[in-house]
Amino acid sequence: MDEYKDIRTGRHCAFLLHAHLVFVMKYRHNVFSDTHLRRMEEIMRDVCADFETELSEFNGEANHVHLLVNFPPKVAVSKLVNSLKGVSARRIRQEFTGRINRAIMHGHLWSPSYFSASCGGAPLTIVRQYIEQQKRPL
Repeated sequence: MDEYKDIRTGRHCAFLLHAHLVFVMKYRHNVFSDTHLRRMEEIMRDVCADFETELSEFNGEANHVHLLVNFPPKVAVSKLVNSLKGVSARRIRQEFTGRINRAIMHGHLWSPSYFSASCGGAPLTIVRQYIEQQKRPL
C-alpha cells in the first residue's frame, strides 16, 4: 500500500502529476544569493498553495531556479508558471531593491521563457509497452 501513498484524489479522479520547472534570470545575470533563494522558496510555496499545488523541491543557483511541483489536473502549468514568475518577481524586487536593480534588469527579473517537463512514474518505454499489451476485445 506504500506505493499509493502519494496519489492524490479529487472528486472524480485520482492523480499523481509532477512537473520539473526551471526559470532563468533575464540576461542570465548572477543576482541570487542564499538569502534571495530562501525568500524565493517561501514566496513560491505560497503561490503554489493558492493553486492547490505542492512545491515538493526547490533549489537554485545565482542565475536560475529549479522547482518540482505536484499539481492537480485542473491546474494549467502555464498559468501556474505565469503566477509563480509574476508574484516572485514583484515581491523580490520590492524586498531586495539594492541588489536586484530594475535598471539592470530593464524592468524584468525573469526571462520570458521557461523549461517544463513532466516527471515521475515509469519511463515512457514501459508505459508504451503496457498500453500495447492491453487485451483489446475482438
